[in-house]
Amino acid sequence: MAPTQVPYGSWKSPITSDLIVAGALRLGQLALDQGSIYWTEGRASEGGRNALIRQDPEGNLEEITPTDLNVRTRVHEYGGGAYLITAGIAYVVNFPDQRLYRLQPGQTPQPLTPDSDCQLRYADGLWDPTRHRQIWVREDHRQDPQQPTNTLVSLDLTGSEVQEGEILISGQNFYASPRLSPDGSQLVWLSWDHPNMPWDGTQLWVAQLATDGSLQDLHLVAGGLQESIFQPEWSPDGSLYFISDRSGWWNLYRWSGADQIAAVYPQQAEFGSPQWAFGLSTYGILAPDRILCTYGEQGITRLLDLNPLTGKAQPIETPFTSMGGIRVATDPKRSTPLVVFGAGSPTQSGSLVRLDLETGATEILKRSTDLQVESGYISVPEPIEFPTEGGLTAFGFYYPPQNQDYQAPEAEHPPLLVKSHGGPTGSTSATFNLRIQYWTSRGFAVLDVNYGGSTGYGRAYRQRLQGQWGIVDVEDCVNGALYLVDQGKADRQRLAIDGGSAGGYTTLAALTFKDVFKAGASLYGVSDLEALAQDTHKFESRYLDGLIGPYPERQDLYRQRSPIHAIHQLSCPVIFFQGLEDKIVPPNQAERMVEVLRSKGLPVAYVPFEGEQHGFRRAENIKRALDGEFYFFARVFGFAPADPIEPVAIDNL
Repeated sequence: MAPTQVPYGSWKSPITSDLIVAGALRLGQLALDQGSIYWTEGRASEGGRNALIRQDPEGNLEEITPTDLNVRTRVHEYGGGAYLITAGIAYVVNFPDQRLYRLQPGQTPQPLTPDSDCQLRYADGLWDPTRHRQIWVREDHRQDPQQPTNTLVSLDLTGSEVQEGEILISGQNFYASPRLSPDGSQLVWLSWDHPNMPWDGTQLWVAQLATDGSLQDLHLVAGGLQESIFQPEWSPDGSLYFISDRSGWWNLYRWSGADQIAAVYPQQAEFGSPQWAFGLSTYGILAPDRILCTYGEQGITRLLDLNPLTGKAQPIETPFTSMGGIRVATDPKRSTPLVVFGAGSPTQSGSLVRLDLETGATEILKRSTDLQVESGYISVPEPIEFPTEGGLTAFGFYYPPQNQDYQAPEAEHPPLLVKSHGGPTGSTSATFNLRIQYWTSRGFAVLDVNYGGSTGYGRAYRQRLQGQWGIVDVEDCVNGALYLVDQGKADRQRLAIDGGSAGGYTTLAALTFKDVFKAGASLYGVSDLEALAQDTHKFESRYLDGLIGPYPERQDLYRQRSPIHAIHQLSCPVIFFQGLEDKIVPPNQAERMVEVLRSKGLPVAYVPFEGEQHGFRRAENIKRALDGEFYFFARVFGFAPADPIEPVAIDNL
């Protein structure tokens, strides 16, 4: 049947918000233990609760957390590394109280740390079998909630008493990635201090472990103010591997002691990623002469079988374009190593995958959604490179409108939604995303931008945003939109932009300081940079020093680049979505913008969510935000949605 001619935006789509949130999962950190595979599932249908799942060697699935436990840590607020598995026993951080619990089959969860009203928080734990203890990153808010004390602590598990943990190392602002050598004699970890973020500069330390378990003979292996170290790991032969961007790219290095550091496989590609969360993993060591790596080039991730001793590498073909979180283990019950990772592609949603190294076959362990969409409704992204300011280029993924049932009138160009990712030190990928397909299947084109400052393109590209946040990112989003207009792929009069968190700031800055976009949506976005510098959590409290300048010394720049202080320049409709318990970007940032826009007589809408924090986890709120944004743009751009949508109250329209 020939497609029906209907204007862009008014196409009826089978990809509804109800289907998107029904059973939608946030698949989290993988772990391997005794042939079993573990992961977390963030369930929107359960208010965003994170359950811990186990698949045993026979393939049987079970949830090992009781329904009143939520596996999530608040260290650095972004968390990660919220559980540890050893000998079939799970040790998990429970989100409501931030206590560490022991979960043994058939037993009631046992608290191991004191009830501190979330003042003591734990992440990124490891097991020290020689001393029958665990080592965790701890964040202590008891003395100063705004600048808590970060340390590495040990928990003695020889008894059953509740304990805070004994401090092993302190004195620096941040710690991460403690790793124990195979013989238990050495501990390595990462640390860094304000104003650096971990992708700016970190230090890799090694220490000997004394008989009593304390640290001695500390030695700085690598890193500094201008070198970012990522994921230290020990090889079975006692060599230490880590990823460094000393060459301008996050590449793999080996340390063999006595300051002997060698590049293993030098490439202009990214083998690391920004450490927004604990527990990230881009490679796994199977043997002294075998490492499996994931690496990214131009927004596409690939898998590599690498011999680090010879530098010889063999690509492993997979159907995926995005991979990460890799875990590997040898298993005496299996003829081949156990290899698992997270993955996705333009036509496959994010999934947890097992790889058979002998055959190259991949098996999906769990999908983030079971919703199956016919190919005729799927928009396949096209990687694009477009010109931007200063004779440079920027990158993104362009999604054309796609719906097998409809076509637009021949002379009509589609409305374009430009998406600005969060971070801003982060990136977007081409992994199948139902929330993008929601738009394209209704007749929108989408441009997902990896603006200057994004990761995946080397340190120099990442540092384009140094001192330039609110300028480079905005220019790249604007130039990407205009590039598609010039290509005849977007309607100049129906350009919209949205983003969450830092992407919300880029959205608001683009709407305020440029006259290109005709509407926008901010999801928990920053409008007042000065307020953000004064009122945010420790991990990001000096982030803006690098992105803008030191505060308060450069207060002028903070005010100059804050949309709230230039709102007289904003002249198009905006909708705001905001969690009322957001500690990273407090609600007053959105509420002040809404108040001023109302007083100016501009169309504006505000949708607050009780109980939500930074990023929406509850199904009903995810649905409301998606439908509400579409409804808002439909009213602003003057097209009729094909389906009934719960209206959003829009002032001044």
